[in-house]
Amino acid sequence: MIKAGLDFGNSKISCVVADYKNSTNIDILSLASIPSVNIKKNIILNYDNLFDQVNNLILETEKQSQTKLNSINLNFSLINSLSYYYNSNINIKNEKISELHLKKIINQSEYFNSDPDKFELFNNIISYVVDNNQYYSAPLGNYSDNIKINFYKIYTKKKYIENFSNIIKNLKLNIENYIPSPLSSSLAALTKDEKELGTICIDLGHSSSSLAIFENNKFVYGDSIGIGSHNVTLDIARGVSTTISSAERLKTLYGSLISSPSDDHEIIEIPIISGDKNTFKQITRSTLNSIIKPRIEETLEMLWQKIKDNKFDNKKLNNVVITGGGSQLDNIEKYVETIFASSTRIANPLEKLNLNNNYNKPNFCDVIGSIMYDPNLYKLNFNQKKSNSTKKLGISGFFTWLDQYI
Repeated sequence: MIKAGLDFGNSKISCVVADYKNSTNIDILSLASIPSVNIKKNIILNYDNLFDQVNNLILETEKQSQTKLNSINLNFSLINSLSYYYNSNINIKNEKISELHLKKIINQSEYFNSDPDKFELFNNIISYVVDNNQYYSAPLGNYSDNIKINFYKIYTKKKYIENFSNIIKNLKLNIENYIPSPLSSSLAALTKDEKELGTICIDLGHSSSSLAIFENNKFVYGDSIGIGSHNVTLDIARGVSTTISSAERLKTLYGSLISSPSDDHEIIEIPIISGDKNTFKQITRSTLNSIIKPRIEETLEMLWQKIKDNKFDNKKLNNVVITGGGSQLDNIEKYVETIFASSTRIANPLEKLNLNNNYNKPNFCDVIGSIMYDPNLYKLNFNQKKSNSTKKLGISGFFTWLDQYI
């Protein structure tokens, strides 16, 4: 099966095409990425330019993969999104738990509620509570007095979705799935054990940073903030009065989050922002790092505050995985480990994908995760209408049909 994914970033747009056989057998056929300055925090700054860029990008990936795309998975940023937790329960007086009970709980919950101004990006069960004991898979067949289901839903503004989906539809492509970008990044970065044991996945992007939390193999939280590695670049440019391109180079080549005694004596020559192009000045590496650290600390603290606000700080999540272009900042792994008091690693896309070196980098986890997304893992399978090969007649057939819609 051919699967394609598209990621709209603030600094780049990426598209991937893969031959998806199953979750452990994925062959990447093509992956292309182009710089973009047409998006800022889910706002399209120039629709026509963005349309042309996406069109050219998709044509390039079709050419590389020698396939014609009909549909695509679309990543979507969680900037200005809303996480919403809700639950529903029934008393059953020591009855055996059946699909009918679970359907009843779902139907009386807020699962099917909608808002005309909001778009539902994610909606799924995260746990079941049977007589005050929590489970993470459907407890069918057990006897119980009370069953409760806990749900997690993510909303975003419908107008944001429509702006981007119109581009895809005008290219005569169907959108197969909308995927929250933090979920997409984590699918490409986290191992099976990390998702099971509980892990925070942080994606440090260009103009935004996001986090996803997995627990018991469930995606239980995702969010984004409008601060990324480009903010560090701008801070450097302003702080030492140099050009933005020079500031980016300084960040990449000399920036670090862990100080050393030699930093005060290491001299870096930089161009000044105005005046003669051949005019340079000197700064120390410690000066550069004193600008970088506060911005990264602020970013991580804002992400940690979101974790605390949603009460995940008490969950003892002792694993942090970092992806995104900002993860390549020197010593960020040790810095995150200190702030989050957790074991930390920087993640390239999973090894099983066998990517070439150009794309086997943390900043491509977001787009690669878009073709690893399996919608069946996020469906209520016992709530789906079952297809029957033969038409059932009589009263038993009627109740079988009725059971599918209760």
